[in-house]
Amino acid sequence: MQLTWTWFRFNDFDVVSLYAYLKLRQDVFVVEQNCVYADLDELDQPSWHLLGRDETGVVQAALRLVPPGLKYDAPSLGRVVVAAAARKGGTGRALVAEGLAQSQRAYPGLGNRIGAQAHLQRFYGALGFVTLGEEYDEDGIPHVDMDWVAPV
Repeated sequence: MQLTWTWFRFNDFDVVSLYAYLKLRQDVFVVEQNCVYADLDELDQPSWHLLGRDETGVVQAALRLVPPGLKYDAPSLGRVVVAAAARKGGTGRALVAEGLAQSQRAYPGLGNRIGAQAHLQRFYGALGFVTLGEEYDEDGIPHVDMDWVAPV
């Protein structure tokens, strides 16, 4: 599936795009994963947000890039989400690659730290992330912290 990537600052979202983005997060994280948690938090407003739209304009993938010093010392990709219909063909890899590229444009030379769902360690590992420490519970789902080191 070919997607068109668009970056937004929170205050630059139009209401239709913001609704589609938040609905995708809700559909996957709350409904599909059956995880009741406070999705909207204080990290959305200062973050960059990436939307991937298909040829009809439907948001199929998204993430946010949290600036350094807010969640971790390093920048952090988070709320990485791909619609069920778009999970084949490298959409997730393309999404994370674009997220890391923007992280380097916005915060040159800094790595990236994520709190990944534990079952996705191999996926993120293939993209250069290294697992740190032990699994922990976040909202009833096992997670691990992972680091990506910026190229020199």
